[in-house]
Amino acid sequence: MTIHDNISLPAFCKNMAQTPQQLEMAKLIIDILNIDDVAPEEIEPDAIMFDETGLGLDSIDALEIAVAIAEQYDVHISAEDEATKEIFATLANLTAHVMQETETRQTAS
Repeated sequence: MTIHDNISLPAFCKNMAQTPQQLEMAKLIIDILNIDDVAPEEIEPDAIMFDETGLGLDSIDALEIAVAIAEQYDVHISAEDEATKEIFATLANLTAHVMQETETRQTAS
């Protein structure tokens, strides 16, 4: 897929079908990590975020994202949790987890 003329999108930007919640999460990620060369709407929901074909994020990035999520959504993701790697694997997984946790908390209130 190309944006203009012969400028190719990276592999993590090929399918731009995001839910509004995924777009909101992508904006948070882009803002908190100061990523200038990717627009939030360009992040494919199912692209792996932590490898070279995706955003190329690392564990420090994951920690920064987790802190931002805790501050914005009051959802805490523990590094010791076995599911954390899967939660952070894709934008879709991360968004689904945060939305599920916030809905669970709202239902319990």
